[in-house]
Amino acid sequence: MNRLATETSPYLLQHRHNPVDWYPWGEEAFARAKAEDKPILLSVGYSACHWCHVMERESFED
Repeated sequence: MNRLATETSPYLLQHRHNPVDWYPWGEEAFARAKAEDKPILLSVGYSACHWCHVMERESFED
């Protein structure tokens, strides 16, 4: 199951079908990043933001 599918944030829900392995903000994300020695990629936005939709299309969909 996609980790964003059960979130309540409209912004997170609009990213639930991206091919990115997103994690909501929380301990699970930090623990995995630490275990794999990888940085956190943080996406901040809101659901009605035009440029957030552009970034989703251009950066997160392919």
